Amino acid sequence: MTRRRSRRSTARTRRAIRLRAAASAVLVLIVLVTVYWVHIWIYVIVLAAAAVLGAAGWRLWRTDRLLRSGDRAWRRADAVKSGHRTLAEVDAMTGTQFEDLVAGLCRRDGCTEVRRVGGSGDNGADVVGRLPDGRSMVIQCKRYAPTSSIASRELRDLLGARTHFKADVAVFVTTTRFTGPSERFAIGNDILAVHRDHLGLWNNGTALTSLIAVNGGGQGDRRHRVRWKKTYDR
Repeated sequence: MTRRRSRRSTARTRRAIRLRAAASAVLVLIVLVTVYWVHIWIYVIVLAAAAVLGAAGWRLWRTDRLLRSGDRAWRRADAVKSGHRTLAEVDAMTGTQFEDLVAGLCRRDGCTEVRRVGGSGDNGADVVGRLPDGRSMVIQCKRYAPTSSIASRELRDLLGARTHFKADVAVFVTTTRFTGPSERFAIGNDILAVHRDHLGLWNNGTALTSLIAVNGGGQGDRRHRVRWKKTYDR
């Protein structure tokens, strides 16, 4: 017990010494400021003004950041509510989610009787429905890495699906690009080939029927694709 009291007394003594030292330092500072005030008052005022301006500037910057962040969040939430996704988000989807996205874009554009039929035994189709003008359509969806490509053999399955479903229009939608032969195959067999660039346009509000007029274009030349691939792989 005596030892514990001794430790407490020592701790109180140390605290008292620290307090006296701090009080002495403050007193010395006050004395120095008072004595040399005539010489340093301008510096004190400048420092105080700089501190006030800095605090005000930081607060304005912080408020601007919060407002911008809130605005971006609101716009993003509104876009998601409208069915829009960035291509980066589309790349992260599963195959089923991508098919649902495509079906949703069709409905947005006024297509009717739209339903997803992808899965085992889908007969080469992932989405079926009718265009706004009443023509029946069959869609095949391929969510591949942007650095991949669609070969002609994958388009042949869609021809079989068009025959099976007796569809008027066949559409192949992918998150990547078509090779030269597959692109020519699509055009030669009246298939609407929606590659990554056109998917971005469609996702951002362009109507599906508007893409028919630019079918077979928009992928850029070979040098453009090589540069893009290098950028994506970094």
